[in-house]
Amino acid sequence: MFTALSWEAWLTLAIVLGLIVALARDVARPELLLFASLAPLLATGVLTADEAFAGFSNSAPLAVGALFVVAAGVQATGALAFTDRLLFRRSGPLGATLGQMMLTTAALSAFLNNTPLVAMLMPRVQAWCERSGVSPSKLMIPLSYAAIVGGMTTLIGTSTNLLVAGLMEDAGLPPLGLFDLAAVGLPAAGAVIVYFALVGHRWLPDRGADDATPVPADCLFEVRLAPGSPLAGQTVEEADLRALGDAFLVHVESGADVVPASPETVLRAGDVLLFTGTLDALDRLLARPGVERAHDAAEAEGLPVFEAVVAGRSPLAGRTLREVDFREQFGGVVLGIRRRDGAVHQALGRTPLREGDLLLVEAPPAFADRWGRDRDTFYVVAPVRPPRAVPHPARAAASLVILVGVIGVAALFGVSIVTTSFLGALAMVATRCLTWAEARRSVDLSVLLVIVAALGLGKAIEGSGLAAALATHVTSMSAAFGPVAVVAAAYIATSLLTEIITNNAAAVLMLGVGLEAAAATGTPPEAFAVAVAIAASASFLTPVGYQTNMMVMAAGRYRFGDYLRSGTVVNLLVAAVALAMIALLWL
Repeated sequence: MFTALSWEAWLTLAIVLGLIVALARDVARPELLLFASLAPLLATGVLTADEAFAGFSNSAPLAVGALFVVAAGVQATGALAFTDRLLFRRSGPLGATLGQMMLTTAALSAFLNNTPLVAMLMPRVQAWCERSGVSPSKLMIPLSYAAIVGGMTTLIGTSTNLLVAGLMEDAGLPPLGLFDLAAVGLPAAGAVIVYFALVGHRWLPDRGADDATPVPADCLFEVRLAPGSPLAGQTVEEADLRALGDAFLVHVESGADVVPASPETVLRAGDVLLFTGTLDALDRLLARPGVERAHDAAEAEGLPVFEAVVAGRSPLAGRTLREVDFREQFGGVVLGIRRRDGAVHQALGRTPLREGDLLLVEAPPAFADRWGRDRDTFYVVAPVRPPRAVPHPARAAASLVILVGVIGVAALFGVSIVTTSFLGALAMVATRCLTWAEARRSVDLSVLLVIVAALGLGKAIEGSGLAAALATHVTSMSAAFGPVAVVAAAYIATSLLTEIITNNAAAVLMLGVGLEAAAATGTPPEAFAVAVAIAASASFLTPVGYQTNMMVMAAGRYRFGDYLRSGTVVNLLVAAVALAMIALLWL
C-alpha cells in the first residue's frame, strides 16, 4: 500500500516522524519545531504559502487567545472565591470529599483554562490537607486529572478541542458545537470522579505532610521607594527597615551610588533597597505605603511566583539578568536569587548566575508550561505562590456576567464561539476586569503558534495523500471488526502519541487520518473528531504529558511511577467510556 505513495507523501511522512522524535526528546520548544517542519514542505512545493500559513486566518487561534483573556478576567477579579465553599465537605470520609473537590474542579475546567485553574486551586487543597491531617499526595493527582477530564466536556474546555474544530472547518465539515463533546466527555469525567471517590484514592501514595516546596529563604530581592513615599527623608532605623526578623537590608542603591545600609542611611524617593530574606518578608514590605516593586508594579499585581533552578547548560549560567534580558526572553521578573553556598550581595541585575541558583520568578502561569520541560534551561520549575486575585466585587460580578454571556449566547443562539469569546475578551478590558497589559500577558503565544503551525502541517498530511494512505492502512487492519474498531484504532494511536508529544500536535497528526478513514468507511466524521479530541487530552500516564500533571508533582511529592499506576486505570476507563458513547451516538 505504501509503495503507491507519491514523493510528497514520503517527504511529509519523514518530516512527521522526525517531528515526533524531536518533540519526544524536547529538542526545542514545540512551536519552533512545528514551524521548522513547515520549511522543507514550503521549499519543495508540497505546501503553498497560503496553505502553510492558513492557520493565521483560522478561527481556532483567535478563539483560544480570546478565551485566555476571558479566563484571566474571571480569575483576576476574584470571582471564583466562592469555590472555597464548594471544594470541600465540612465532614465526612475522604472519598466523598475528594469526589466533591474533583466535581467542582471539572465543572470549572469545562469553561476555564486548566493551567491557571489548577494553580489557583492548589494552595486551597494544600491548606485543607494541613487542617485535616491528610497527605496532599491523596488529592493532588485527582486535582490534575479532574481538570483534564473537565476540559473534555465542552468545546472551550481545551485548546485541543478548538483546534479539532478548526481542522474540521478547514476540511469543509461543520465544526463541533459548544456542547457536542458533552455527550462523551461528561460520562467519561463522571466515571473518573466516581472511580477516585470509591477506589482510586486508596491506591494513591501517602507521603505525609507537604514539605516538598518550602518558600526559599535567604534570597536577594529588591524594592523601591515610590515617588512621594512617606519613608523618604527618614533614616533606615526611623523607617524600621533594620530589624525585620526574616529579612536584612544589605545596601541602598540611590541613582548611580550604591552604599552599604546602616541605621543612619537616609532614604530618598526612587531609592532601590536590596534585602536578603524570605518571600513573606517581600510581601510585607510591598504592603507598606510608599514601597513598590523595583520593576513595573502595575503589571505584576496578582501574578503567581515560581522557583526555577538554573541548569548547567542554561543560557543563563555565567551571565547576568540584564545581559540575557530575562523579562523579555523568559516572560517573567526575577524577584529573588538564592545560592546554595550562601547569599549573594550584588544587585539582582548585576549578579552573574551559576548552575544551581534558585530564581524566584514572578510570571504568568504560562511560564511553567513554557519552561517546565526545558531541562537545558532549568532543572525544575515549580509553583511557590499561586496567582492572588485582588477582590473587586463589582468587577467580579461583571466578569461572571461576561463569562456566562460568552457561553450562553454561543449555546442558545448558535453564534460561533470565536465571535462570543472575542467580544467577551474586549468586554473584560472595557469593564476594567483586566488592564490591557494583563490581557496581553494572559495570552499564551506559544499555544497559538502551535495551533497555527499544526494547521499548516495538517494540510500537508491531507494534501500529499499521506492521510488517505494511513487511513487505508488502518481501515484494512480493523475494518473486519466493524467501524467501532476503526475508531478505537484512531483513539489508541492518538492516546499513545499525546503521551510523548504535545496534545495539539497529536490531534493534528491524527485527525486527518481519522477524517479520511471516516470517508473510506462511511462513518460520520464527528465520531473520529470526538475520538481524537478526547484521546489527545487523555494524558494521565506521565507527569510530562500534561502541564497540570507536572504542576502537582512537587506539591504531592509524587514519583514517576505514581502517575503510571493511577494513569493506566484512568486511561483505560476514559477510553472505554468514550468509545462506548461514540458507538452509541454515531456508529
